[in-house]
Amino acid sequence: MNQWFTSCVPYRRTPQVQARLDAQRAGILKAAAELLAERGYAGCSVAAVAERARIATGSVYKHFPGKAELVVELFRGIVGHEVDAVKAAAQEPGEPAERVVAIFETFAVRALKAPRRAYALLAEPVDAPVEAERIVFRRVFRDLAAEHIREGVRTGLLPPQDAELTAAALVGAITEVLVGPLTTDNNGAVAGLRPFILRALGGSDAGHP
Repeated sequence: MNQWFTSCVPYRRTPQVQARLDAQRAGILKAAAELLAERGYAGCSVAAVAERARIATGSVYKHFPGKAELVVELFRGIVGHEVDAVKAAAQEPGEPAERVVAIFETFAVRALKAPRRAYALLAEPVDAPVEAERIVFRRVFRDLAAEHIREGVRTGLLPPQDAELTAAALVGAITEVLVGPLTTDNNGAVAGLRPFILRALGGSDAGHP
């Protein structure tokens, strides 16, 4: 009877075991982040991550079903940091159009500091689960920019327009503009973003021909 009862009791991890598993998971994500920054998505295989984390390949699979699911979680962490950075930039004093400019300039400058990782985040061929996460990422930036565009329209500082459509178009355009520099280490693209964004918003870009 006691043996039967014992076998039916769900296994509960001790705090020590859970702490070891949590540390291992964090180490896997750290290793994956390093590889993503160095080699992009193509070079971020489960075997490579395991080697970098100095664990068995099977240990990675204890935490993640596969490469795509591992990188999806990694993407979510990266996106969270990027969103925090552009939100902070958009809080600086200024008109709504200037805040939209700040969002995209901040993202572009940060992307060019880690070009291989940013290319993986934006444009590198990836598996379907990662592509789905990429779409979520773009929508987060779209919604953030649209918030400030709507404010500009409401206050009369920007002409009437569909804020979400304009914001989505800007996300797509900025992504396309960055793809070249991210693969050629050419930082010159950022200089032209400000007048382009202001013109796209229908605002003033005084001082730029």
